[in-house]
Amino acid sequence: MSGIDVGEELGARAAQARALALLRIRSRALAVAILPAAVAVVLFAADAQGHLAGPVWDAVRWTVLGVAVVVLLVTVLVAVSVARARPAMSPTVPVPEEGAPDLYRLVRDLADRLDVPAPSAVALTPDCDSWLEDRTHRALRTGPGGSAEDADTAPVLVIGSPFLWWMRVAELRAVLAPVVAGTGPSAHPDIAAARRFVRGLDAAIADAAAPGRGPVRGAPLAFAGWVARLLLRACRGHAAEMERCVAAAASMRAQTVDYGLRIAAQEQVGLAYAGWDRLLTRVALPAWRMGRWPSRLDAGVVSALTELSRRDRLADGFALRLGERPACDLLEEPGVADEAASLLAARLFHGGPAESGPGWAPVDWQQYPDEVVDRKWRSEAARLHRVLDTLGVPRASAADPAVPTLARVMEHLSGAGGPGGPGEALAAGIGAAVAREEAEAPVHGGGQGQGGQVQGAAGSGPADDPLDLWGPGPLPLFPLQPPRTGTELLADHVGAMVCCAAVDTAGAAPGLDWLDGPALLVGGERRADLAAPVLSLVEDGDPDPLLSWLAEVGVRSDKPVRLV
Repeated sequence: MSGIDVGEELGARAAQARALALLRIRSRALAVAILPAAVAVVLFAADAQGHLAGPVWDAVRWTVLGVAVVVLLVTVLVAVSVARARPAMSPTVPVPEEGAPDLYRLVRDLADRLDVPAPSAVALTPDCDSWLEDRTHRALRTGPGGSAEDADTAPVLVIGSPFLWWMRVAELRAVLAPVVAGTGPSAHPDIAAARRFVRGLDAAIADAAAPGRGPVRGAPLAFAGWVARLLLRACRGHAAEMERCVAAAASMRAQTVDYGLRIAAQEQVGLAYAGWDRLLTRVALPAWRMGRWPSRLDAGVVSALTELSRRDRLADGFALRLGERPACDLLEEPGVADEAASLLAARLFHGGPAESGPGWAPVDWQQYPDEVVDRKWRSEAARLHRVLDTLGVPRASAADPAVPTLARVMEHLSGAGGPGGPGEALAAGIGAAVAREEAEAPVHGGGQGQGGQVQGAAGSGPADDPLDLWGPGPLPLFPLQPPRTGTELLADHVGAMVCCAAVDTAGAAPGLDWLDGPALLVGGERRADLAAPVLSLVEDGDPDPLLSWLAEVGVRSDKPVRLV
């Protein structure tokens, strides 16, 4: 037996040992629950045989019987709550086999090489991660008619959608090898039972904490959640160690498949994560805030990483990699999958609606500068002037004093800058205006949590899934950025006003930088030197750096600016 086989065997045995420890905790809890009933049976049996007679023992017997009945009822309540509680499930885009036969073939071939059960299905997640997810719970496999459907015991393979667009086919196979290898330990009955037990406890706690229940139903669920929390606290250490051992065993087994390539592919995982993070925070987030969602985020990852590699030379052999087959070719309709994953990303990270509608429309990358960047600048500039109006700031001198100008903003901020000056009052006003508009915005919720299903080769439409995969919790589940301070908001709004003036008076144009998001193009080239002059004006009340910048670009601060 090789060293790899020995390591895998040891990891599997350790995982099974931890699973048995979890099951023993479950058995001990059950033993404690039935102990009063067992004592009552002994006492009544003794009375039937003429032992332990007398009024005192009669009182003891009936008291113990009453306690046993109460404890059993409580045990049934907790058990039913745990059994009926719906385990958390990651929101994903399901990929049916007819929509990605090559991808399913790759996964099954990988499972055969690893000698493990193949995953029951494949799904995409708009994140840079991949995992196996058990969806065999009865609540997660209820059919449209309300009856439980038969489900495969193998878990679902969830793949990060950015991997499919950035990685080559061989790299994806190498990255998925240790993930697919985890189906082996998942098939072990003790490990599967231990996982179901822990997931049931976790679901019961979440169910008990859900709001909107009256005292009649809420009190029993709260008690069941308290018991589940005690049991989960006792299980936490064993569960974490079991999962660590499962991961170690799967990693050892996967070393027999594409091990050398997997080391190189992990570098691409890091690159994909860096590009995805920049794309979401710098490019997608401004669009989401404007009520638009980029419909080709995964394709944008490739552009972002291409630019990152060009600037920082992070990807060795980049041109050579592009000549290989991209993993997204394993899908029959990559564009459909990209659009579904992009909508799901907006739902997860921003809390947008699950479907397009008024005020929530898709935007492609060609339209992004005009429909997102320009609109963002003009909306922020309009808000800036509304707040100035509220503060009673007079219009700057111009041919028409009723039109908004950049000079008005600069004169106000340079009048008495610094802490306590007009910059602070304006920042507070903008912060309040933004908070008020966000509070008045409609709350997005419900809808089809899966964000649509990838269409098959025949072009069939999205399949309706009766399950609400999102649950009752608030969205977004993973907010990208903390709330911005008033000074940051003021700097953004002043910068937007400058950009509007540059577009209207100096022939500049809105643009898109794949790594930094909205960009100002002057003469076809991006100007990335605007932030420092704006901060000098906002924080110090010093207009000179910005005046020099405006003169260099040819911007007229006294000319009117078009707002939305």
